Amino acid sequence: MTEATADPLHIDAQARQWVERTRDAMRVEELVGQLFIFSTSQDSREELTPLLSLKPGGINRFPSPDLAAFRNATVHAIETSDVPPIFTGDIEGGTISYPFATAVPNIMGIAACDDIATTEAIARLVARESRVLGYDWSFGPVVDVNRAFRSAIVGTRSFGSQPERIMAQASAYVRALQEEGVAACLKHWPGDGIDDRDQHLVTSVNSLSLEEWHSLFGRIYRSLIDEGVMTVMSAHIAFPAYIRAHMPDAGREAFQPATVSRLLNQRLLREELGFQGLIVSDATGMGGLTSWMERSETVPAVIQNGCDMFLFSRAPERDHGFMLEGLRKGLLSEARLYEAVTRILTLKARLGLHDVNPADRMMPLDAMRDALQTPAHGEVAVKAAGQSITLVKDTQSLLPLDPAQHRRVVIIAEDGFSFWDGALSRSYDPFLEELRARGFEPRILDIEQWPTREDTDLVLYLVGQEATPSASRIFLDFVKLHGSNRKAMTQLPQEIPTALLSFGQPYYLYDAPHVMTCVNAYSAIEPVQRETVRRLVGEAPFTGVSPVDPFCGREQLRW
Repeated sequence: MTEATADPLHIDAQARQWVERTRDAMRVEELVGQLFIFSTSQDSREELTPLLSLKPGGINRFPSPDLAAFRNATVHAIETSDVPPIFTGDIEGGTISYPFATAVPNIMGIAACDDIATTEAIARLVARESRVLGYDWSFGPVVDVNRAFRSAIVGTRSFGSQPERIMAQASAYVRALQEEGVAACLKHWPGDGIDDRDQHLVTSVNSLSLEEWHSLFGRIYRSLIDEGVMTVMSAHIAFPAYIRAHMPDAGREAFQPATVSRLLNQRLLREELGFQGLIVSDATGMGGLTSWMERSETVPAVIQNGCDMFLFSRAPERDHGFMLEGLRKGLLSEARLYEAVTRILTLKARLGLHDVNPADRMMPLDAMRDALQTPAHGEVAVKAAGQSITLVKDTQSLLPLDPAQHRRVVIIAEDGFSFWDGALSRSYDPFLEELRARGFEPRILDIEQWPTREDTDLVLYLVGQEATPSASRIFLDFVKLHGSNRKAMTQLPQEIPTALLSFGQPYYLYDAPHVMTCVNAYSAIEPVQRETVRRLVGEAPFTGVSPVDPFCGREQLRW
């Protein structure tokens, strides 16, 4: 390995002097402040002021739709901070795309393009616009594995189910982000997607044996660590096989979340896999952590057991106090505090934050607008959107759609929702506009006027739920779609030609094996909707390659 590969946070002597001088000049309260990444969503000084008084190491930005307000709040955070703050974000694409940035396919949509050049182009687009917005650190890419198809939290946030594809896609994505000056972050350590439960709600479990884990997640993480990824996010996921290999009588401790597991963070990730970058915890308000131990113990335990930064807080001043109290009680050692702060400052120096005039960290507003949503970026996004759309099956030979045969279209739709603040609004208006422009006459299902062969030529189910926290399950809810429990039992495909179009999870066929035409488009962003219609009517070919098994291992679904 080269030195840069072995140590992704390698910095020169001058930057090292800045790190040491800055750390050594801090009071203990300021050292503790550096451990925290607080979250904002209002783009206001009123929201930021109490957070900045705690001198946090970073601020996670969930922007409002107002670019000027977003810029003003970011500038305020920069100007108010003695040590340059690092700005982070869940920059994953799909409907998590920010309203004033170019909307791009989500991670699974990118994987479905099955083209490393496209992956790199999207990652560079995302990185460049993120830099314009002041972001230094992207909490991505997700390198979880789609094994449990019912998982509501992995799904479209993952590159799929095949480790080779995940490694190749993530490698290109990480490399492009970091070459453009944005730190990448692998998540969710030690690997999600084996348990179909959500760590936002419970401590989920990676139930693989040691041998299975090393052949899957171990391969993925080791490969990307060797290539120089800067950060890893430690999640509220247990890995009992590893814990029991070192603690045979572990009992409950075998199901300890990685966030507070020294064995998983220090011994496995650092010592065995050789990771020398920064470890950040996953969001500490999630059920997978809050259900494990009492908060005053949790706060110092996250840092003491190997995480270098503490992500989010519902009560920042209280948690800052818990960290200080933990230091005084010996729950957090001075050695770990200094080690973590040194690594935090080193990441900042690695990204050049120590060497930039605060006034130059954000472009003027007009220059920002000119650099966002450019025609060139829009062209890249539309191309990728079209490439991603995947024809799963068409056993009734329904496609291409023709307004002469399928003019009267009933739409049965579930928009889905987004958990993230600042996410794009959701509707199927672009899809309906494209249908009307081609001579189709779509109408939304009237549950009092059930479609019949006499008044309907085609039924389209439009479902749009991307993977999201706290949903527990994502499924085709016929009670909601059809308007009642009784009408949920009425199925149309044997009476009227019917197709299922997913602008979200790729597994909806599990609940509708009787639907003979299915297209997976992975996200509901506008270019994906418009490009989907082009393919439905035969104006462009379907080229997407499914990153997962959309038939969920069941032959029934194929027909």
